[in-house]
Amino acid sequence: MAGVTGNHRCLTNNVLFCQNNVVAAPDLISASVQDYAKAVYALEAREGGAVSTNDLAERLGVTPGSVSAMVRKLSEVGLLEHQPYRGVRLTGQGRQVALEVLRHHRLLELFLAEELGMPWDRVHAEAEVLEHVISEELEQLIAARLGNPKLDPHGDPIPTAGFEIDERETSSLDELSPGASGRFVRVSDSDPEMLRYLAAQGIALGDRLEVTGRQPFGGPMFVRIGEREQALGGDLARAMRIESEVSAP
Repeated sequence: MAGVTGNHRCLTNNVLFCQNNVVAAPDLISASVQDYAKAVYALEAREGGAVSTNDLAERLGVTPGSVSAMVRKLSEVGLLEHQPYRGVRLTGQGRQVALEVLRHHRLLELFLAEELGMPWDRVHAEAEVLEHVISEELEQLIAARLGNPKLDPHGDPIPTAGFEIDERETSSLDELSPGASGRFVRVSDSDPEMLRYLAAQGIALGDRLEVTGRQPFGGPMFVRIGEREQALGGDLARAMRIESEVSAP
């Protein structure tokens, strides 16, 4: 398929364009391809390097054999780079595909929450479906309606239309030692029950937390939020991202 000139987005008009070149045939533009690109991006960000097929299979809930077949397919069309004995990484073109799907997803989450009043524990599942069918025109209208936002309801950064993303430095609450403090700025949206629990406890993004103690052997940790102390389990603490406070010199 010949190259194409002009300023195309990666998922425009049912053809996969990146950097003004056709990357893949239309039959490869599926929800599965988009999900793989998004999953590799998330795991790369978490691990800081190449992604193993086992980790990718676990995140997507499929078999390692299925992942290996799709990895070969996406490598052939220039979206993934396979590094023997290390795993896979997104190419520049693959990263653009991932960021565009993330932009769709996070704009949709915020639209559902702010414009339709949907609770933050429900918007992720809806956006998972809608992100694959939203048009670029609707994406632009949603972004304009929301004032071109930078963060979704869970504190995740929303990529710009030019595929830029501000992944600010944070630490998981679980990594902090007693005495450390910071602001709760981001939380995983993968477990609705955790989000419902946080809402029920009155813990919201922007709250200042101070770690006051933790139990050994994977036990809960204790944080001060305002005037009260709260126990948080390990899984929840790992899902919460904190922007640490910088001590004055």
